[in-house]
Amino acid sequence: MSFTADYADQEPSKSDIESMTGPVVLEFGNSWCGYCRRAEPFVKDALSVRDQVRHIRVADGSGRRLGRSFRVKLWPTLIFLDGGREVARLVRPDTSAAINSALDQIQAS
Repeated sequence: MSFTADYADQEPSKSDIESMTGPVVLEFGNSWCGYCRRAEPFVKDALSVRDQVRHIRVADGSGRRLGRSFRVKLWPTLIFLDGGREVARLVRPDTSAAINSALDQIQAS
């Protein structure tokens, strides 16, 4: 897998996320968010050569439990997981290099 273009309206459960194996990037945001649209090319670029990383985009907002369980305050927030465990987090990334650095952390462990 690699970059996922659309935000999922139906969020996975926290237990589903915690039971995932391998490297996962969980991205919270929304399609109408300017910060999310600005970060999208950086996320896409970084994931373009990381086929083994699962990318899950979750449409976040008021009353959405998964985002609150990860203490998401700003969009986009990228959470880098390895075996369901958070290894790194980026809020409003503005370079592919920052995303690649976090990806290296979940692929090296």
